[in-house]
Amino acid sequence: MQRCFDLHKQNDGRDRPRLPGAQRAAGRYDRGMPDCLFCGIASGQIPAKTLRENSRTIAFRDIDPQAPTHILVIPKEHDADVAAVPQAGHGLLDEIASLAHRVAVDEGIGGSGYRIVVNSGADASQDVPHMHAHVIGGRPLEWPPG
Repeated sequence: MQRCFDLHKQNDGRDRPRLPGAQRAAGRYDRGMPDCLFCGIASGQIPAKTLRENSRTIAFRDIDPQAPTHILVIPKEHDADVAAVPQAGHGLLDEIASLAHRVAVDEGIGGSGYRIVVNSGADASQDVPHMHAHVIGGRPLEWPPG
């Protein structure tokens, strides 16, 4: 499995709210993924409004929000799409879902409702080839989407 940066591990491994101005340990792009936007964000080389992170996942605000709350949750290692995540093993998909719920609660939409959207592949409009989940809420969401 390719990794896109050196993991920054907290002493106890638990995720915490991201403090404004806090700096992540310097990482680096994986040589095989030098142009991956989300690898750059995960490594700290590309700035993002990070809300929470743990040793394997990170949550940050979408730069083009489609709702009052629009947060992206990504694995820190490079997984091209959702199909690659279960192969990473050790409950990574569970960690992504857990972090998505935690940021929804932090944003005050945990009780009113939110949507977790994972686009996989070009026909699903996956624009960045690095698995990511959108946490969307803060207003009534229509169905069907798209």
